[in-house]
Amino acid sequence: MTMEKPNAFLQLLGLARRARQLETGEDFVLKAIRNNSIQLVIIASDTGQTSAKKLRDKASYYHIPLIDRYTKSDLSQATGMSRTAYGVKDPGFARKLSTLVNE
Repeated sequence: MTMEKPNAFLQLLGLARRARQLETGEDFVLKAIRNNSIQLVIIASDTGQTSAKKLRDKASYYHIPLIDRYTKSDLSQATGMSRTAYGVKDPGFARKLSTLVNE
């Protein structure tokens, strides 16, 4: 994988935050999953085991795709927030982010 693709993903994630299309923080993301108000879950690859399991299980149960390819440092730098869990509200952003991470 080239460095260009992760940068495009992280840039789009930052844009989604500025467009107010992200839920941030574990508790808010879990609540949004339960309310079916997010289209995609992004967790840091270095999230704690308990938190990661909780988020994975909840996303899987509600059939919401999950991305865990980036570290907390990468995600925090892209969004300007020190969080390990993000939920993308907008279907367009979610679709494009999924496409970028799978290329």
